[in-house]
Amino acid sequence: MRRRLIQSTLAVVLVVIAVFGVSLVIVETRTISNSAQERVDSEALRLASIVDSRLLGAETVNADVLRDQVAAGQYAVITLPGQRPIEVGGQPSGEVIHSTAKGEQGETVRMEEPRSSVTREVGRTLLIIGLVALLAVVAAVLLAIRQANRLASPLTDLAETAERLGSGDPRPRHKRYGVPELDRVADVLDSSAERIARMLTAERRLAADASHQLRTPLTALSMRLEEITLTDDPDTVKDEANVALTQVERLTDVVERLLTNSRDPRTGSAVSFDLDQVIQQQIAEWRPAYRSAGRAIVSSGKRHLRAVGTPGAVAQVLAALIENSLMHGGGTVALRTRVTGNQAVVEVTDEGPGVPADLGARIFERTISGRNSTGIGLAVARDLAEADGGRLELLQAQPPVFGLFLSRTPPLKRTPDELPTVR
Repeated sequence: MRRRLIQSTLAVVLVVIAVFGVSLVIVETRTISNSAQERVDSEALRLASIVDSRLLGAETVNADVLRDQVAAGQYAVITLPGQRPIEVGGQPSGEVIHSTAKGEQGETVRMEEPRSSVTREVGRTLLIIGLVALLAVVAAVLLAIRQANRLASPLTDLAETAERLGSGDPRPRHKRYGVPELDRVADVLDSSAERIARMLTAERRLAADASHQLRTPLTALSMRLEEITLTDDPDTVKDEANVALTQVERLTDVVERLLTNSRDPRTGSAVSFDLDQVIQQQIAEWRPAYRSAGRAIVSSGKRHLRAVGTPGAVAQVLAALIENSLMHGGGTVALRTRVTGNQAVVEVTDEGPGVPADLGARIFERTISGRNSTGIGLAVARDLAEADGGRLELLQAQPPVFGLFLSRTPPLKRTPDELPTVR
């Protein structure tokens, strides 16, 4: 590309020099020749005028008297009536420029000048024009090199950027070159890099969320299947199989929810649902794990609350909070329901040491964990809560109290306000 730009620029300059240079040479040559001819004509008329003056004054007209009137390099022949021609100066050899003038007294003056003087002046002019043309060519080549570098270097950078994108390095360079077209290409590549980076981040996030969110349903399903293998009672097998099918449905819901959130984290399928049912389902699923750990999980608070959201997503949020309490908390875990304004609130608390002070403001950030865990669960739970217009907050650090806020719908019928503790 550099070579083509230099060659094209040089070709244009040479064409311009050829067109205008030749024209200028012709014009200057004619101008110099005309100037020389006019000079000789003027000298002939001047010398004829001097001769007329001397003849009218009856003065002597000879070569000695007129020698000073003829410039060096010129040759004059004065012819007087009835006299021999008077020659002044040296007669030039070769081609000459001549002019003849007649005086009032009948004399004739012929002035000659060698054409070599014109040739020398034309040669000097041609040399100047040639030097100017050479300087123009050098300047054009330097300008072409500069322009070629200015265009080729950015293209090389853009090619490297595209290669980096293709090799999996989506970092935008934010480098501009002062050329609108190239800057436009750079803008598009940077935008593509940012989109690719977001896509890769979303893919990694989806993989991390999937591995975390699928772990609990798969563990519960595994426990149910183990129960089936350890019993011969048909009724127990039937019950455990039904629970296992429920777990499979939850697992399917988790997968669909993760895929939906990966496409648009704000796309929800909120409906009005019975909050008690979701809470009791989670308590039933997690009670065996808590019993194995020598701990209890209970629920209390306002009964028959109807909330707006996605039941599967709410179940996942509660599962994340319950699992968090099982791993990092202590004592009894309590799920309390209450109403604040037009919102239903589910509070999850335990008797453990709580959230460290240095993590309180960052507990919902990814990779932030008080112990050796992934630090993904609470971040995913917050995203799921916000997807349907709810929110998840840390209401109290010590002892820990997490609050899930959901939009509330009026109850279908009047029921006792308080739900007795379920163990």
